[in-house]
Amino acid sequence: MYTLYVIPGSHACRSAMLMLEHKHVPYRRADIVTLLHPLVVRLHGFDAGGQTRTAGGRRTFGLRLGDRLGTVPALAADGHRISTNHGIARFLDERHPEPPLFPIDPEQRAAVEEAERWANETLQMAARRILGAALVRDAAAFSRSSGDGRLGYLLYKRARTRRLIIPRILRGVFATSPCVERDPVAELPALLDRIDAWIADGVLGGEHLNAADSMVAPSLALILYRPDVMPTFEGRPALDLVDRLLPEPA
Repeated sequence: MYTLYVIPGSHACRSAMLMLEHKHVPYRRADIVTLLHPLVVRLHGFDAGGQTRTAGGRRTFGLRLGDRLGTVPALAADGHRISTNHGIARFLDERHPEPPLFPIDPEQRAAVEEAERWANETLQMAARRILGAALVRDAAAFSRSSGDGRLGYLLYKRARTRRLIIPRILRGVFATSPCVERDPVAELPALLDRIDAWIADGVLGGEHLNAADSMVAPSLALILYRPDVMPTFEGRPALDLVDRLLPEPA
C-alpha cells in the first residue's frame, strides 16, 4: 500500500487523493501538521520537486523555504519518493495505466497538460489568496465556518488554532492583505471564464476525468469556503465540475 503525506484540508493534497481514487489505488493517508511539513517530508526522503512559487508577485521566505526543503502532497510508493501533483500524476499513469489521467491523443494530451499546468501554477495560489483575503479580515468568523466543507476542516482541527495561526500563514507565506482594494477576488470571474471555456472544449469535465480535473476542482472547492463568492459561481459549468468531484458534505 502506498503512503500519501498530506496537510488536512489542503486543496493541493486533495488533488493527489482524487488521482489515487481515480486509479483505484489503495493508499494510507499520513497527515502532517502545517508549517512542519517541509521538514517532515524532507526527513522522509522527499524534495520539493523543483518548483519555484510566488504569491502576489513575491517570493516570501516561507515559499523559498518550502521550495528548498520539501512539499506536499508527497507519495511513498514501493521505494519511490514522488513530490508534487505533476510527478504523482505521471508516476500513477506509468505504474497504473487504467484508467488514464491523460488522453492518448497527442493534441488532447497537450490541452490537458496546459490546463493542469495553469491549475498548478496560477489557480492553486489564486485560491489561497482569494480565500485568504476574506479570512484575514475576519479570522474569528472564518475559524468557525472552516471546520467543515468540501475539503473537510482546513489545516487545523481546532477552531481556536485556525483563528490564531492561519492568518499568520496567509500574511507571512502567501502575502495576503486584508485591504479591500487589494482583494484578489476581483480575479475570480476571469479564472472561472477560463475554466468554463476548457469545459466547453472538452478539456475539462468530460466523460473520462483527467489529471487537470483533479487539479482544478479542489482549488475551486477551497475558494467556495468564502461565502460571498457563490453568486459568481452560480450557473457556471465550473461549479458543476466541483459538485461532481467534491460535492458538499451531507
